[in-house]
Amino acid sequence: MHSKTVLIIEDDPNIVELLKIHLHDLGCKVMAETNGLKGLSLAREERFDLIILDIMLPDLNGMEICRKIRQADRHTPILMLTARSEEIDKVMGLETGADDYLTKPFSLREFIARVKVIFRRNEEQSTVQDGVALSAVISYGGLAIDLDKRRVTLHDARIDLSPREFDLITLLASNPGKSYSRKRLLNLVWGYDFEGYEHTVNSHINRLRAKIEADVSNPQFILTTWGVGYRFNEEL
Repeated sequence: MHSKTVLIIEDDPNIVELLKIHLHDLGCKVMAETNGLKGLSLAREERFDLIILDIMLPDLNGMEICRKIRQADRHTPILMLTARSEEIDKVMGLETGADDYLTKPFSLREFIARVKVIFRRNEEQSTVQDGVALSAVISYGGLAIDLDKRRVTLHDARIDLSPREFDLITLLASNPGKSYSRKRLLNLVWGYDFEGYEHTVNSHINRLRAKIEADVSNPQFILTTWGVGYRFNEEL
């Protein structure tokens, strides 16, 4: 595994130094900014394997930084930090494109575990879902999912998806006809059991449908299994 480069955007210097120490122990190269605007500029200029982003920044809040990063960069993982624990913060953090979320104070063991999960997920070039190795391209009814390039096209037109939207469609399309509960999708796609935030899945599914379905009120690809969750249409 090559050395990972991590950007920390956090205004608390004590937290920055603590995270630096433990990231260095993982063999990471670390850059840090306490200013949100400067951090955003650095995120746009350099390539990182992970961005650790505080929500409560004095000049430009982390939600807005996350949105701006995602406008140009759909793939770099973002781990959001905040001192606030309200449910809406967690949902907003995930829905603006963050890959994971930690509420302060958090244990360093949990922080390291989540960083490792993010790195491991990005290292997996050949995608495996539910223990089943997938072919390089999944195709159904004009929809093509290229797993190596993480590219989705519909009738040869590219569809721009966020990392989690791509992971969702890949999981569902790799197991057509299999119904997944919202809680199961959160666990498989985000890698953690975000108890109580299953409706975050609904938002991602709605955005996916808006991008790939000709008629969102009568979807062709992603179907609802009433009382359970969602499934990919096995009859395509």
